Amino acid sequence: MFGKLIGMQGNVLKIVLDEDLDMAKVNRLANGKRPTVELKMADNRKISPEQRKKIFALINDLCSYTGDVPEYWESVFKYQVRETFGVPEFSLSDCSVSVANYMILVILNFLFEEDIPFKTKTWDSLPSEFPKQMLCLKNKRCVLCGKHADIAHYHAVGAGRNRNKISHVGNYIMTLCRGHHTEQHKMGVKSFFMKYHIRPIKITEDIAKQLKLGVINNDIR
Repeated sequence: MFGKLIGMQGNVLKIVLDEDLDMAKVNRLANGKRPTVELKMADNRKISPEQRKKIFALINDLCSYTGDVPEYWESVFKYQVRETFGVPEFSLSDCSVSVANYMILVILNFLFEEDIPFKTKTWDSLPSEFPKQMLCLKNKRCVLCGKHADIAHYHAVGAGRNRNKISHVGNYIMTLCRGHHTEQHKMGVKSFFMKYHIRPIKITEDIAKQLKLGVINNDIR
């Protein structure tokens, strides 16, 4: 169902639905429990020129490597965005900010999986809301430069902690290449995070399953 948000106070929302609510259906779906709902906010922001520039910069980097024409890969990645995120047909001239970020995510994921190089300045210019950390954890890439990386820990492994038997769950981790990881140790964790404006991710059981993170063995500490 769809509706409009007309009021909000703290975590209490007032929503006017576009059609009458079928209480019989609600009760049937709730199966005797308190009904729960999922709230999705429509993204009415339009793609920015900067996002569009990043998308085509990545596609051009890919085509420089493969020799293909940009139009081919643009259509391939649009299809993947529609299939992966369940969005309708869209144009890069007027799609939403969210859809543009989906496009960047799909392209980068492909480049990482196929080990296709792209310009570091494109990586540096990705917006702060872009899910860099999860993308890098999935593909073992440095969150700062996109180079190959291993998992680094916010709290050092050692000092009585058996690194061969520690679970990732509950640990704060990130992915850093050897150069940035060495810099982190020299500067200290807090100074390093302040310099690069990044925060580690706390690994939950769900994230560990999603990223297939089990017991720590040969990761960077």
